Amino acid sequence: MTPILFEDVSAAALARFDMVIDVRSPGEFAQDHLPGAVNLPVLSDAERAEVGTIYVQESRFKARRLGAAYVAQNVGRHLQTALAERGGGFAPLIYCWRGGMRSNAMATILAQVGWRTSVLAGGYRTYRRHVTARLYDGALALEFILLDGHTGAGKTQVLTRLAAQGLQTLDLEALAEHRGSLFGALAGRPQPSQKLFESRLLAALDALDPGRPVIAEAESSKIGDRMLPPALWARLAQAPCIELVAGPADRARHLVTAYAEITADRAALDAAIERLPVHPSRERLAGWRALADAGAFAELAQALLTLHYDPAYDRGRKRHARPLLGQIAVRPQDLADLDRAADAAIRLAHA
Repeated sequence: MTPILFEDVSAAALARFDMVIDVRSPGEFAQDHLPGAVNLPVLSDAERAEVGTIYVQESRFKARRLGAAYVAQNVGRHLQTALAERGGGFAPLIYCWRGGMRSNAMATILAQVGWRTSVLAGGYRTYRRHVTARLYDGALALEFILLDGHTGAGKTQVLTRLAAQGLQTLDLEALAEHRGSLFGALAGRPQPSQKLFESRLLAALDALDPGRPVIAEAESSKIGDRMLPPALWARLAQAPCIELVAGPADRARHLVTAYAEITADRAALDAAIERLPVHPSRERLAGWRALADAGAFAELAQALLTLHYDPAYDRGRKRHARPLLGQIAVRPQDLADLDRAADAAIRLAHA
């Protein structure tokens, strides 16, 4: 049995395979990979670097011989571990960077085992061109409704409740692993690369029904360090919105709870304040530090809302001028009131 060349990277086509195997090094896999792919590298990061160095500095033959030895060892280990329980009908799709030596080496061995093995023509680069065409050059056939409102109004909490009640939602902050503000980094969780964010985003979009509206939070074009690609941003920029309205004091108390890890890490708090685009005066900064020293984080949060977040939101609302479906008053720290706000949002979305 010989490997089969395969070219379709659509979600429906990939679902036909029992396993999508990425044979690139762990470092390459971490940067981006096909949705649902499993990393079974034929060369580790160190082995790949070693072989590449020998190829450039010493001898192509020596590099290929050493690479073949590493590939044989690693594929053998995968057959005895990750693939040990696969039966005779196993049908994997294998890919590397550009559909070359690494994927074909593993595919040849798996095909000889007797498995119906396919290789992605062009490798990861074929998939990346597909992502770019969809998110940069194409248009999305989806209709969005945005949850809008000042920072701390409980948009994420209401979005979660809407998803639990069966509405189609798109949680952009979860995909970007960032809460979309200067203080929004998640402790111990770096953001995915831009390419991996786009792969996650496209997979989430492909899972949505274009015949039903999709609820998402109103975001800027950038979430942390990740940019929303043009095809999505074009749809969000013209989407109607439902605005959650909460008072500054309520929003400040909610933010203290939601950002508890920041208030517990003084260095992270100080670093976030230093990144404010409108840098505070020495006197104001001293006052904020005094509030932090005293544990008066709600007062500090309200000061930050007044100086930075609320003016930025108001400027953005004027710039985009999205159609408004309605406003919902909410107390974001009151769980019952968040439930009520979600019910009201459903009524507005259906209307």
